[in-house]
Amino acid sequence: MTKTIPRIGSRRNGRIGSRKNGRRIPKGIIHVQASLNNTIVTITDVRGRVVSWASAGTSGFKGPRRGTPYAAQAAAVNAIRTVVDQGMQRAGVMIKGPGLGRDAALRAICRSGIRLSFVRDVTPMPHNGCRPPKKRRV
Repeated sequence: MTKTIPRIGSRRNGRIGSRKNGRRIPKGIIHVQASLNNTIVTITDVRGRVVSWASAGTSGFKGPRRGTPYAAQAAAVNAIRTVVDQGMQRAGVMIKGPGLGRDAALRAICRSGIRLSFVRDVTPMPHNGCRPPKKRRV
């Protein structure tokens, strides 16, 4: 005789399934991180909470093809598809990194129908650090 596994949630209370689709998000921020090996597109609301994300790897690309512009375009389309269903109309774009997918992801975002309020490059710039300590004399 096998033991029956008790259910944690019952169907009577009606809360089985995802509740994420009930949220309406009119404005958001699209973060594009384009490295040389991959491109990650993250979409947040204005408070910074992640709503959707996709990368070239999750879009089905393997190995060196993840760094290509086409893979970045596919990742941007996959990430945007879910938030357009939730009602996003306006967004700002923040692009970071030196990768090949920067422009392709931005073109895919422009074609998606979301009106862009700003496009900002937030790539960190090296400034050779702070001054090193003086040489020790013994």
